[in-house]
Amino acid sequence: MFHKLILVGNLGRDPEMRYTPGGQAVTTLSVASNRTYTDSSGNQVKQTIWFRVSVWGKQAESCHQYLRKGRPVLVEGRLNPDDNGNPRIWNAQDGTPRASFEVTAETVRFLGGRDEGGASGGEEGGFAPGPETEDEIPF
Repeated sequence: MFHKLILVGNLGRDPEMRYTPGGQAVTTLSVASNRTYTDSSGNQVKQTIWFRVSVWGKQAESCHQYLRKGRPVLVEGRLNPDDNGNPRIWNAQDGTPRASFEVTAETVRFLGGRDEGGASGGEEGGFAPGPETEDEIPF
C-alpha cells in the first residue's frame, strides 16, 4: 500500500532542529493550511488545519537554516497516525479536545521570495498567514 500527502501552508513558528543520538538532523515544522468556503447558510467559513511536520537529514538542516515563521511551504510526505490510525488527540489548556496531524516529509519546497515571511506575490500565488492560535499546540 502507498499514500502520499501534499500540503501547502505557512509556518506557524520558526523551525526547531535537534539531532538524534546517532547524529542525524531532524527539524520540526508547524504548518497551517487554510481553506475558505461558503456553508449552506451562505456564510463564509475559514478553516485552518495544523500539521506537525518532521524533516530528516540534510533537508532538515536546510529547513532550519532558511525557513522562518510565516514562510509559505509545500510539503510532500506521509501521514503518521496513532496506533489506531487516527490523528494524535490531546486537550488544550481550556480542556477542549484537539487533534494533531503528524507528517514525515519526503520533500519540502520553499515558496515565496528568499527573505519573504508572509504572503507571496510570485508565480505560486499568495498564501495568507494562519491564525495566532498556533501557540495552543503543546509541542
